[in-house]
Amino acid sequence: MNRQIIKLFGFLLILYALLFGFTSYWSIFDADSLKANQANRRPLLEEQQIKRGSILAADGSVIAKSIPQGSGNNKVYVRRYPQGGLFGNPIGYSFVTQGRVGFELSHNDELVGNKTEFLSVLDQLQGHSQVGDNVQSALDPAAQEAAVNGLAGRRGSVVALDPSTGEVRAMVSIPEYDPNQIPKHFAQLNRDQSAPLFNRATQAGYPPGSTMKVVTATAALDSGEFTPDSTLSGRSPIEIEGVPLSNSGGEQFGTIDMTTALTNSVNTWWAQAGEKLGKDTMFKYMDRYGFDAKPRLDYPSFQLATSGVYDGNRLLGPSDTIDIGRVAIGQERLRVTPLQMAEVAATVANKGELMEPRLWSKVIDPDGRETNLDPARQSRVMSEDTADELNTMMQSVVREGTGTAAAVSGIDVAGKTGTAEISTGVNDAWFIGFAPASDPQIAIACVVEHTSGFGGPTCGPIFKAVAEAILNGNDDG
Repeated sequence: MNRQIIKLFGFLLILYALLFGFTSYWSIFDADSLKANQANRRPLLEEQQIKRGSILAADGSVIAKSIPQGSGNNKVYVRRYPQGGLFGNPIGYSFVTQGRVGFELSHNDELVGNKTEFLSVLDQLQGHSQVGDNVQSALDPAAQEAAVNGLAGRRGSVVALDPSTGEVRAMVSIPEYDPNQIPKHFAQLNRDQSAPLFNRATQAGYPPGSTMKVVTATAALDSGEFTPDSTLSGRSPIEIEGVPLSNSGGEQFGTIDMTTALTNSVNTWWAQAGEKLGKDTMFKYMDRYGFDAKPRLDYPSFQLATSGVYDGNRLLGPSDTIDIGRVAIGQERLRVTPLQMAEVAATVANKGELMEPRLWSKVIDPDGRETNLDPARQSRVMSEDTADELNTMMQSVVREGTGTAAAVSGIDVAGKTGTAEISTGVNDAWFIGFAPASDPQIAIACVVEHTSGFGGPTCGPIFKAVAEAILNGNDDG
């Protein structure tokens, strides 16, 4: 009998230990993820009583603010978005009924004024009510408008980065949505087949087409396997992995150097270069650029897609069976985000150094004290010499090659076009580039989905409009 009582006591002791263990884990070690869970409404209800800080654009204009409703103990604050859909993606929304996404979620701690436990208790003892900080983004309203107008209702995305700091100056995803409509029309927006709630800039996986040749050129030059004067045949078609590959329009080239091959986007040349470099070298430089990992953007992880080569939903690596010749020209099973390709352009512009991308610029507390962005280096992708050589080659693309539509009057522009064929006569059109080429201030990636047009004529003018909006704003400042 005593033995049975001891067994029962031991069993109950184990149950209590498990209960204590799980409770401790949830309340201490996993508290942040529990609070961030979209199904957990308690933090949202509690935070309705806190005056949430405003989100500002780079020029100080208000993107998001909180307004009071009710009075006394029943007073709550509700979010409003004065500029409507212009910043719907990427700022997101924050509402009790639908939760939070985007910048509103990733910067929630600052926006609600969360502090250390000690400071929070001290404020309570002193009778101070909790107030959120304002957070200023790097987003430029003029650049946002230029991108929206340039896309002109066509599905696609534009991302613009400051190459030297990683600040995101523009992030547009079309179709957009107005966050003010979320409380009443969320179900309708969520069912919309055009997916306005889907941030194409950070979540969509597109075939990059010939913009990938910038990555291949980086690997070719920086590894020492090639120089800008290295030659290969540009004849068409050729066999790559036993399958015929042609140049765009079947165009024929003789033996040409790398600069000519990039200027004219010669598929057969770059596929051969990819095969000569091999999978290990190509993947090494892709990894340096940030492929095969989620971008280091201050943004919710579930809204960030990884760029790379996929088999279904499985990310592939150099040990897998891959047609590296076609990866080198942006084909095969390669999927990339516009953010990733903006990072590629920004890295070349920044003399081979990739900076971590950042949407926020500074935090301003209720007393006016500011905490400014401290730019962080992500990786050294290539040497400065390699970046200089690539810069020169990419200028040739805009000056006399496939990217002339991106030219900006009085400014040297460096870029690369891309046209990924989705089906017969249907393309994803691309352009990536930076300006001014001699002293880069902005790097931009643009993609237009399912168009009959090609990369240069379709996206070049959008690049030009966004670049001019930012560069003119810098001149004014």
